[in-house]
Amino acid sequence: MDLSIFFAGTAGSVPTARRGLPALLVRRGGDRLLFDCGEGTQRQLVASVGLPEIDDVFITHYHADHWLGLPGMLKTFDLRARERPLAVHGPPGLRELLGSLRRVYGRLSYPLELVELEPGQEVRRERYSVAAFPVAHRVAAVGYALYEDPRPGEFDPALAEELGVAPGPAFGCLQRGEIVNGVRPEQVMGPGREGRKVVISGDTAPCPTLTVAAHRADVLVCEATFADEERERAAETAHATATQAAQVALEAEVGLLALTHLSTRYGGGELRDEARAIFANTVVPRDFDTIEVPLPERGPPQLVRWEEPVRT
Repeated sequence: MDLSIFFAGTAGSVPTARRGLPALLVRRGGDRLLFDCGEGTQRQLVASVGLPEIDDVFITHYHADHWLGLPGMLKTFDLRARERPLAVHGPPGLRELLGSLRRVYGRLSYPLELVELEPGQEVRRERYSVAAFPVAHRVAAVGYALYEDPRPGEFDPALAEELGVAPGPAFGCLQRGEIVNGVRPEQVMGPGREGRKVVISGDTAPCPTLTVAAHRADVLVCEATFADEERERAAETAHATATQAAQVALEAEVGLLALTHLSTRYGGGELRDEARAIFANTVVPRDFDTIEVPLPERGPPQLVRWEEPVRT
């Protein structure tokens, strides 16, 4: 099952020529989940991977740079004659916000579900969940942890044959938990394996809930609006520095730290170097970059840089 994070927008509150406003597209198998939808998000997607039939939208908080692209996207789906339902999730206040914007996006041709999530609530999907957790920002805000169900242990076909199970459909029965010819699944299956985990901080100052939510995540996408020399400014605005993000990653034992939500004063390299002094496995994605998250036995998460398609 493929799992990846596409960075549609990596800027902070103000876009630049190279960085759009916050938006992440998580692709898991055939599911498409959008986390935040800053102004211009649909244009960013159209210019890169295309605007997909998104299944769920998750908004971290209601500062305009994190949701202002949503009304236009809702209308675009309507103009494309979308029929499948769309669920938009966010902290309490979502219904009031989208209700006030109804005049903007108008009547829709598809069912729109608005789901207000309290911290600790989860959205259940096929073999994975998305959980909201509280963070420390100037307004009510949440981060999100996407985590997969545990996976069965690895099947040992040679041992199964030794125990008298013939190759073929019987192997599948064992892997599904059935007893075959007196052989129990636990006799031929290795220990269970954890599913993958991706954590998205949203806007936040460093806080214990982020560290707990990110524990042993394969990837932590964490805001790093400022360098550490601006630590006081970060505290005033309830944002994080690259150093603080790296300290969270180190304490939480994550696999890969991806810094995003960069202030316009930084190019990215200086924040990456600052964070790597504490947590070596840190990257700073650019817009349209992707982090591929393979199953652990197939290797660690990897940042894949965007390559502009060759036009003929």
